[in-house]
Amino acid sequence: MKVRAAVLERTGASLEVVSLDLAPPGPAEVLVRLEASGVCHSDFNAIDGTAETRCPAVLGHEGAGVVEAIGPGVTRVVVGDHVALSWAPSCGMCGECLRDLPQLCSTAWPAMETGGLMDGTTRLSRDGEPVFHYSFLSTFAEACVVPEKSCVPIPKDVPFDVAGLVGCAVTTGVGAVWRTAGVRPGDRVAIIGCGGVGLSALMAALAVGAEPVIAVDAAPAKLETARSFGASEGVLWAGSAEATAEAIREVSGGGVDYAIEATGRPEAMAAAFLATRARGAAVLIGIPRADATLTLPALSIPRMERRVLGSIYGSSRPERDFGTTLALYRSGRLPLDRLVSHRLSLDEVGRGFELMRSGDALRVVLDLNT
Repeated sequence: MKVRAAVLERTGASLEVVSLDLAPPGPAEVLVRLEASGVCHSDFNAIDGTAETRCPAVLGHEGAGVVEAIGPGVTRVVVGDHVALSWAPSCGMCGECLRDLPQLCSTAWPAMETGGLMDGTTRLSRDGEPVFHYSFLSTFAEACVVPEKSCVPIPKDVPFDVAGLVGCAVTTGVGAVWRTAGVRPGDRVAIIGCGGVGLSALMAALAVGAEPVIAVDAAPAKLETARSFGASEGVLWAGSAEATAEAIREVSGGGVDYAIEATGRPEAMAAAFLATRARGAAVLIGIPRADATLTLPALSIPRMERRVLGSIYGSSRPERDFGTTLALYRSGRLPLDRLVSHRLSLDEVGRGFELMRSGDALRVVLDLNT
């Protein structure tokens, strides 16, 4: 079938919306007619080269839509199901999966690097030449073929824009709080970086009764937004990791139990570590450049039992955690719809990245059915 999709021809280029060929789903694959896709900073990492990406590629990895066809052997979904898409399918059989670490699946990650699906081949093409997938999904398109294990059925009353964000930003932030850190009622929490991921983490911390929950950002407008979401305090980036950490320690009464870092900047990671109190943990979500390094004061690690916790995709199991998150959204405890600040068409995807980079948007969602 023919689909319109936003293609990155090469690193550093602008996205171009063109017509591509999309092959039918193969074994254990699903064709999804996309309704919504979030515009995520990880997509921009592919554009600017922070994350090496095989090109030409269709970007996008936050999507939701309706199952239109299934390949042989598919049992998880049927035609007509509404689904949120996970960019982290897992094989269930490798060493990491057997350790209950599906987000670190040693089969899926190498396959993702090929720009294909789980078998390393693509379903997208143009004039007979392959066009590569991004994170198995490629949601900047009218439709996509994805691994069966990327499909998580959702209730039909959940809006597609909310479901799409649960596919990445929301799960990354919420999972970092609930699954990686295991935040408990009364824990002190700081959120460093108040974009879509950070605000998701903030909502998750509030939902479990953390107190205080401190928002940290370099933009005063984002701190005001975080306060409107329920942050106890707002700390403006003070120009250095040390000064910012000192400000967090002051407003928290001596340091936090968990500092969730959602920017990918080493100085913010250092601030997260320095803001913790004894037995506290810096939970690092943001993706830094491949050559970035992080220097920490070593003595406080054994003397204070300070910890550094990495978190990819919120240490989540999508088939479990998407449902939990959406149930709390439907009950009003996680107002995820408030994250959507702009809705654009596929043809406006370039403007979506401009809004994201300017800081004027919380989360941009592409409406793919117009």
